[in-house]
Amino acid sequence: MILLIALIPFGPREPGPGTVAAKAAPSKLCAVRALPLDFRESLGSQEPAWDDWRWQSRQAVTNLQALDKALALTDAERIGASRAEASGLPISITPYYLSLCHPTDPACPIRRQCIPRAEEAIATKGDLRDPLGEEAHEVAPHLIQRYPDRVLLIATDRCGVYCRFCTRSRLVGDGGGARSMTALEPAFAWIEAHPEIHDVILSGGDPCLMSTERIARLLRRLREIAHVDYVRLATRAPVTLPQRITAELCTAIRESHERTWIMTHFNHPKELTEEARAACARLADAGLPVMNQTVLLRGVNDETDTLESLFRGLVRSRVRPYYLLQMDPVGGTGHLRTRLSRGVELMAALQGRLSGIALPKFIVDAPGGLGKVPIGPNYVVSAKDGVTVLETFRGDFVEYYDPIEH
Repeated sequence: MILLIALIPFGPREPGPGTVAAKAAPSKLCAVRALPLDFRESLGSQEPAWDDWRWQSRQAVTNLQALDKALALTDAERIGASRAEASGLPISITPYYLSLCHPTDPACPIRRQCIPRAEEAIATKGDLRDPLGEEAHEVAPHLIQRYPDRVLLIATDRCGVYCRFCTRSRLVGDGGGARSMTALEPAFAWIEAHPEIHDVILSGGDPCLMSTERIARLLRRLREIAHVDYVRLATRAPVTLPQRITAELCTAIRESHERTWIMTHFNHPKELTEEARAACARLADAGLPVMNQTVLLRGVNDETDTLESLFRGLVRSRVRPYYLLQMDPVGGTGHLRTRLSRGVELMAALQGRLSGIALPKFIVDAPGGLGKVPIGPNYVVSAKDGVTVLETFRGDFVEYYDPIEH
């Protein structure tokens, strides 16, 4: 394994636990580095273990005490972590992903995604427990249908990292773990009885936290259903647990269902580490198309340069930027949500700076499970008598004439 060396030196923590070191300059960028040596030693980490995804999963940080060993927490983070231990969305952070967190800067974009904060207790207007209305659209146990031709199958409640903005915070980490094939059989039977279903999204939790054999069995079972044209496997493992994306797993996915698309979830360019890019390469080399859905997050990626860097980096990694998602109004996440208009502004700024292959759609998932709504800048200035006035990304105006109908 090649270690990623710190860009900011580690020193003794001054003045003490729960405060930010006085000499550290806050930054929106996060130093990509290995974990502090003392923390790695406390976990018993050796290089072979570090590269083992099972070790990473077993050693996930799940409480305030462990976080204190790696980071100089702020009071807000301490309060948030203490509350998360007691109830609500639990803490789980793989050592790998924790190693991307800046040790003293709470504004680190990686840290903001995975470390609980006191603001999670603040209610915001429009907050919903189930923002996508999934419970109301459950057609069989663990099976959700919100569109006529596709369904979402929840295969597990486990993730390598519990993101603090999780849409399914109501159920992830609830102790159920991977759903057995027996438990999922009513869902398979429902799909078989509905030939209008062509697309199955395998989600959770993160399906890649399951064993390779379990994933392969799920895909083979879906392959038996003739009218299912393709499967989308939704996973954040390339981001938070790239060690999981082994050649064995990639081959198993490809051989179990050759029409599987990988839907991953990079939110910041600092997540495109050497390990993450290698994981994406293994997927692509196995013939698995990889798409990315980025969530727009305040203080993480709500700047034009950040998104441009992320989307360019994804394309270089053979990952297609698919969606930029307005964050769902999950309860306790108002501190991470941007104004809707901010997303429109960002898309306007990116238009013309990025080629079409690197520019995702900006999407709002309508609260209540009413479906995705694409929104963006309006480039139509006026349309009258067969003449449409358009505004280009440079701010020029041009007339477009409709053909004369004979």
